[in-house]
Amino acid sequence: MKTFDELEELRRQKPLGPQGAGLVRRICLRRGGGRHEVVTRAAVTRDEGVVGDRWRLSDDPERACQVTLMNASVGDWIAHGDTLPEDAGDNFQVELDLSERTLPVGARVRLGTALLEVSDEPHLGCKKFRERFGVGALRWVNHAELRPERLRGVNLRVVADGEVALGDAVVVLPAEGTK
Repeated sequence: MKTFDELEELRRQKPLGPQGAGLVRRICLRRGGGRHEVVTRAAVTRDEGVVGDRWRLSDDPERACQVTLMNASVGDWIAHGDTLPEDAGDNFQVELDLSERTLPVGARVRLGTALLEVSDEPHLGCKKFRERFGVGALRWVNHAELRPERLRGVNLRVVADGEVALGDAVVVLPAEGTK
């Protein structure tokens, strides 16, 4: 497991992905009981979030955390031994800068053919994250000064249904009502 300082050095050496447009590198369905299934494509709907994911939200389609994105480089950096990047459990790991400055609350994201909106609900590391990636990684992704970088990822709500496949484009659009 990497330390806070090791992870911070990796972040300083490499940008956290392109701004405005990128690619889907990993797709993960959380199946419950800590099990994650890596898939090559997924349906995303307003009623269910990511179809087949344990966080099915049919009773509250407006909930702010229907879908989670994580930066794929961060996933690579925190992985170690038998713990894989997708063990973070985020639905989509993408090559894209997810920071607040490049992806503000309310921004729309075209992910494959689905349309998502960035929520104001923060996505932070938890006990499961610490168990999988270590205390150094948890401290790094939750560090107050680094939170604007969204190292742990970002929560989104589904605006329009669609399909997402590995290699699909991720495009940041302005928030509704802005140019």
